[in-house]
Amino acid sequence: MSITQQYLLDTYRARQHGEPAPPAPGTHDRQVVRAWRDHRRFRAVLAERPARGRIRRSLSRRLHLTP
Repeated sequence: MSITQQYLLDTYRARQHGEPAPPAPGTHDRQVVRAWRDHRRFRAVLAERPARGRIRRSLSRRLHLTP
């Protein structure tokens, strides 16, 4: 069963029971990604690492190494 089919089934059941419809799939994706990013930054600060630009900094270090 796909996500869309499950959503339609849940909406139908909610309507039959007089309950509010569930949120559509993907409605809260931005909030989830933002919360995940904030949590990663928070953990980086607790571990005394830079909270931002870690990937770019590590790539630039690897690219600018002189053999």
